Order: sequence, then structure tokens, then C-alpha cells
Amino acid sequence: MASVFITKKVNVYPKIMQKSTKIMKLSNLDRQCPTLMYLVFFYNPSHYNNFSNDSIFSKLEGSLEETLSIWYPAAGRLWKNPNNGDKLDLWCNNGGVVMVEAFTQTRFSELGNLSQYNKVFENLVYKPNCNGNYDISEMPLLVAQVTKFGCGGYSIGIGTSHALFDGQANFNFISAWASKTHGIKKELEWHKPLHERERFLMLNNHNQTPKFKINNTNNHPNADAIKKVAAIQHLYQLIIQTAPNNNMIKNPQLLVPSTQEDCVLSTFHFSGAMIDDLKRRVYGLNHLSPSMCSSFEIVTAHLWKARTKALGLRRERMVCLQFAVDTRSRLTPQLSQGFSGNAYVLASVALTAGELELSSYESVVSMIKMAKNCVDNEYVSTYIEALEGSGDALPPLRELTIVSDWTRMPFHKVNFMQHPYANGSVFVCPLTPPLPQVAYFMQSPKEHKAIDVRIGLNPQFLNAFSHFFLNFS
Repeated sequence: MASVFITKKVNVYPKIMQKSTKIMKLSNLDRQCPTLMYLVFFYNPSHYNNFSNDSIFSKLEGSLEETLSIWYPAAGRLWKNPNNGDKLDLWCNNGGVVMVEAFTQTRFSELGNLSQYNKVFENLVYKPNCNGNYDISEMPLLVAQVTKFGCGGYSIGIGTSHALFDGQANFNFISAWASKTHGIKKELEWHKPLHERERFLMLNNHNQTPKFKINNTNNHPNADAIKKVAAIQHLYQLIIQTAPNNNMIKNPQLLVPSTQEDCVLSTFHFSGAMIDDLKRRVYGLNHLSPSMCSSFEIVTAHLWKARTKALGLRRERMVCLQFAVDTRSRLTPQLSQGFSGNAYVLASVALTAGELELSSYESVVSMIKMAKNCVDNEYVSTYIEALEGSGDALPPLRELTIVSDWTRMPFHKVNFMQHPYANGSVFVCPLTPPLPQVAYFMQSPKEHKAIDVRIGLNPQFLNAFSHFFLNFS
């Protein structure tokens, strides 16, 4: 790919500024991973309007100003609050976000298959200079880069702090921003945001800690809470299994590993026909019944089996499947769909590798359903309590399979600057996440019922995983 040249960099502020700054308390879910998460949207040359790079940039800048007036925390900064034990909170100070304009002579055709991660995509996003002993309070929580290509197409690279948004909240924000570029809602509805985190803070304050102890973590200040939450208890068991003499890890951060194995990010297309075939093999004539299983559940069970088999893990080793569950509709009373913070927790299933190999798909799906159904007020409040304190980074854990479901967030339908009745992007590519081994399930832009699975794998296991995952006869 030819070089990418930056031609403009501006700070963007809410069109309507907050009259006074304030500190917004974050939950422990928000504090887990305060790094920027990036998406790159690719758009073909418009058949409706011949936009110049300047007009695209100025239009997006103006609509972002409007959107920030509603999503004002995105224009703030993270802050180590001395009144809250130096924990990260959100300083709503109208600090602004960063937008960058760029161009390249490269054509889309030179990038190859856009569904496959390419390191050159990293040049299509703006990355604040955070090297060395940087002050986190200086880092913008939202950045964007508009890059015009030699073919007339363009990309929009967006980075948002994971402390600010989870995936659902990020999709809601981006959908609102896109709708304001042309003023017409086409397919993507967006919800009025709810910024305050009181619900999660209240859950934590009112939690009743169970009165029993946990093996090997009795020194942890929240040992009882850890025992209550399967996801974190299983995580400790995996750490002890990997490094039984390692007493350094007191409170692991679920999303921030200490060292990364060499991973290749690959996307696997799991077609609707493949999903139906897998369901039919498991449930026969009942495979069309929604009560049997969802596409997410059957593909997750299959991926766990395929990844564990591809890694060649010993049969006696404990293996664990963890998957993100949106708590918005699971709390009582329910949380607003416009909740703009982090509302996902991990549910967990654990077996030995040998047990997983011998387990039927039906039994694994049943365990996934049971783990999902355990996510209620008590689970969430105890989960948040178990995350209390400064976290230690995770060691590499091959026995851990993590799945994040984006299939209800059709990012590829987000329509930036095209005609309001045009299709969305050619493709949306997430860049390298903090934990590349996580499997992301995304809606396929080519087929409604299909799932595109993005996962990071060690190169030596890539072919084996591809074989076991795409072939299940």
C-alpha cells in the first residue's frame, strides 16, 4: 500500500457545550480496559454525489459536533480521581475529540480481501501519541480519520475508548453520528443515550457478599465474590493450572494479557446454510424451532470444540468457554437500551478437554444456555465487586476461549456520507483488540443469516482450526 498522508488535524467540540464540568463515576466494568478500540469503515465512490475530501471531512465534522452535544462524555477525559482512591473516573470537561483528514494513492482493489485483517489498515486510523509516561487525562476518548483513496472511495477509521462505550453503546453512538450526516434515518435506529452509571454503582453497593471461601485465592480481598462468579472463578483456576506457583496475580484483568502470543487475525465465513446444517445434525426436524438453540449458541459450541481440538490440548486439562452477555435486558428493572457505558459481563462454562471432546453439541449448548441464564442482578453485582482493586494482567491462556457477539450490531449498515438511501459500507474491519484471541461474531455484509468470525490464532494452529471449524461432517 502506498503511503497515507495526513493533510489536516482538528479538535472537534460539542456544538452545545456543557455549562459546567463534572466528574462522572465509572463502574468497575468501565475501568477494565481504558484503551481505544478501532473500526475502519470502507465506502465505495458515491454514485449519488461527487464529494471532495474536504466536503466529506467538513460534513462529518459538523455532524460530529451535533452528536457530541448529546454524547457529551465522549468529549471528556479519563481522570485518576484522588477522591476515589485514584480510580479512573470520567471528567466531562468539553476537552474535545480529534479528527484527521488524509489521502492515499492506493485503490481498494490493491488492499485485497477487505474481510481479512491487513496490517496496512492500521494506517487508516489516528493513534494518539501515548508512548512513555503519558498522562491518561490527556488522551482523547474518541478519534476519527477520513482517508480518501485513489479510486475515489474512502475509509473512516474510528477509535473509541472502551472505558466510555461497550460494543452496543459504540454502535448506538456511531449510528446517531451517521444519521446526522444526512439527516434521515434509513435502517438504523438509535437510542437516546443514558450516560450515568448509577445502576451499576448501586448494584455494587447493595451486594450481599456470600459467606464462604475460595481455594487458592483466600488472600484476595474479594475472595467470596470471586467464588460466586463462574467467569472469574474459572479464570483463577486456569491461571493456577498454567502457573501453580505464581502468587503474583491477585486480581486479573480479563481483557489485558501481560504478554501476547504471535497471533494472526483471520476471518472465517460461516454461511447460513452451514448454520442450518449444523442445527439439523444436532436437532433434526426440530432445528428450526427457536427454543432449540440460537445461531450464536450452536456456532459458539462448535467454535469451542474446534479451537480446543486444533490446539491439541491434553485431555485432562481444564478448558473454559467465556462469552459476553449484555445485561441491559437482564437486570431487574431493565436497563435502558441507550445505556452508554459498559453493560456486558462474561458468562462461563468449564470442562476438561476430554469431556468437551466427548460432549454432544446438544449438551454444550445446554451448558451455554444455563451459564447465560445465571446472569441476573446478583451475578452482575458480584461480578463488579470481584473486579474491585487494581488489576494484574493475564498470562497467555490457550485453554481460554472467549466469544463476543456483534451479530446484533450491523456496523456494515452504517451509512456515512453516502446518499441516505444508498447501501452502507463495503466492509467494516475491527483492528487488533487488546486480546486478539477473542472471537468476534459479526453480521456478514454478503448474507443476512451468515456469521463472519474474526479470531486471533497462533500461525501453527491456523490450518488445523480452519479445518475443524469449517468442516463438521
